[in-house]
Amino acid sequence: MNNQLVTIPVPGTSSPIMAVQKDGTEWAAARHICDALGIEWGAQRNKLKGKSWATVLLIDTVGADGKQREMSMVDRRTLTMWLATIDTNRVSEAARPTLEAYQLEAANALDSYFHKGGAINPRAEEHQLNALMRQSQMQMELCQAAKGLIHPDHLEAKARIVLARGLGEAPELNPKTRPLYTADFLKSKNLSNKKMKSVAPMFGKRMKALYTLEKGQEPQKYDLTLPNGQVRQVNGYTEADRPLMQRVWDQYYTTA
Repeated sequence: MNNQLVTIPVPGTSSPIMAVQKDGTEWAAARHICDALGIEWGAQRNKLKGKSWATVLLIDTVGADGKQREMSMVDRRTLTMWLATIDTNRVSEAARPTLEAYQLEAANALDSYFHKGGAINPRAEEHQLNALMRQSQMQMELCQAAKGLIHPDHLEAKARIVLARGLGEAPELNPKTRPLYTADFLKSKNLSNKKMKSVAPMFGKRMKALYTLEKGQEPQKYDLTLPNGQVRQVNGYTEADRPLMQRVWDQYYTTA
């Protein structure tokens, strides 16, 4: 059925997206996404009205119970752009992992479900499932090969996401082992771009020095993908190291 509402898991979160395929286009339920993030759909709808790239429609959908419901939906292109405009610092701390997962995976999950035979798609053919399993297998092999090169907590989180994606489930991640970049910590302090550029280099050096003093060894490295697609290595920290970053901030930057 062209407007059958389906549930699509998004790797990295336990909050799936509700979607339909109509006239060859994929649409996501906007209000359901807002509910998962703890933000008001009304405010987001007004914001989207002023965007030339946004397409929002009311679509009659059919739920699992067979009942028809009119829902506000955004197409896949709008979904990607819209999620990118939502600042992680504007949602609650509890909702940030969900927003980050949506920003990274939602559009891909939507596309994979309808076009690549996603893990829970009942229309998936055997060759599609085999291709998905082979893709997951190769990604797991890369994780195995990266041992000793990437921070082990970061590597474990990556492996859990790959495994959960292959099983069509949400990954079980230990919050304390989530990678934490110094740049993300500083963003949470609501610094201006100019202030960020002046603070970040020395903050990173001071954090590295404190970590080395406390742990008896230098931090390992993460691979960080930049907005331009380039990859560079940065010092590897996790959420468990946030208190150390806060100590550096309190000692040197509180008045800033």
